[in-house]
Amino acid sequence: MSSANHYECTVTVEAIFSAEQSDVEHNRYAFEYHVKITNTGNIAAQLISRHWIITEANGAIQEVTGLGVIGAQPLLSPNESFEYSSGTLISMPMGEMHGTYQMVAEDGNRFDAIIHPFVLNMPRVLH
Repeated sequence: MSSANHYECTVTVEAIFSAEQSDVEHNRYAFEYHVKITNTGNIAAQLISRHWIITEANGAIQEVTGLGVIGAQPLLSPNESFEYSSGTLISMPMGEMHGTYQMVAEDGNRFDAIIHPFVLNMPRVLH
């Protein structure tokens, strides 16, 4: 039996600028992001930890690691999804995020769910 898609999760992210949480005069730009993680493999898997890389427009890099997401370590059956919202704060109006979720399948195999790069961008305001 092939293990080609035993261990696979798809991650989609939508990010928006949060004017209410930002303080542009003090170079604090807040972004909210909504994540959907779907187990596209054929074996149940649990999200154990996360690793985010946040790159600002000036090249400054922040790394964020930790157990679970928003205090949860969801167990996803095949075709099951988990959604959550969170946010980040950077010192520039533009940046990018990407990373991985570290997963453990119910058979004990570990694998990474890839979070492809997505843009953090404050919309321009016309006067």
